[in-house]
Amino acid sequence: MPHNVQTSRDGRLLLAVGAAGGMEKMKGHDAVKMDRGRLLILDTATMASEGATDIEIGRHPAHVIIDGQGKFAYASNSEDNNVLIVDVAQKKVVGEIKTRAFPHGLRSSPDGREIYVACVNDNSVSVINVAESKEVARIPVGKAPVQVGFTPDGNRVYVSLRDEDSVAGIDTAQRKKIATIPVGRNPIQVFATPDSRYVYVANQGTETNPDNTVSVIEIASNSVVVTVETGKGAHGVVISDNGTRAFIANTFENTVSVIDTATRKVIKIIKVGEGPGGITFRPAATLENVTTSPAAKEKK
Repeated sequence: MPHNVQTSRDGRLLLAVGAAGGMEKMKGHDAVKMDRGRLLILDTATMASEGATDIEIGRHPAHVIIDGQGKFAYASNSEDNNVLIVDVAQKKVVGEIKTRAFPHGLRSSPDGREIYVACVNDNSVSVINVAESKEVARIPVGKAPVQVGFTPDGNRVYVSLRDEDSVAGIDTAQRKKIATIPVGRNPIQVFATPDSRYVYVANQGTETNPDNTVSVIEIASNSVVVTVETGKGAHGVVISDNGTRAFIANTFENTVSVIDTATRKVIKIIKVGEGPGGITFRPAATLENVTTSPAAKEKK
């Protein structure tokens, strides 16, 4: 049950986390009695499962990120109330950071000094100091925060609040919620544009009553300026590095919607596998570097 993915900054690695099995009950982002999950680290030049790094992590792994140097990965484990630190080169867990209840989505600040973690059952965000490998602050935000997203300038963090159909805005200097913005039903993932002007919010709804929209929040006014219709169960969202495209994973429709951020219209729909959730973006420049790597040449 792979749930979320993340590429390294240089584009050479793809990380994925998910449950390995043993799940007795699953409802939305809530689960009980799960076996320990897995972190897979793939070489993007080959995308081969053979030789991929396979590391046991915690129960109900939710999201994974990797630092800018590609040295350490951080995986949130919802049932263990922690974030595990993985040494990528050593291929093993080297540390644990305790969080609040049911940590889910997490993102690193642009300067790499802090990690914000959405804690679903604590209605808060845990702020982790990377150098100290510990939680240094707790920010109350609202009901069932699922994912966080930094603006590239580092001044703001936006947090999806699944159970109140809104997004919280956080001032990172004050470590304080400064806005609550109504969006669509059951928002899940959020992602800011490279110019720090807008935030795209995927509204999933529920399986029995799915939403199919993306709310575009203007940061200056902390208000929704447009709503884009995508596909049923809009869940994952990522924006290209040049800011021209937004990509939305539609969980209940098995598609990815491609949005032109200039016109804010869907320009393409891509069919994918069943139940897509997390989504990540790799720039073309890194793709070129990867495909000319020794591993890629050997494959050719």
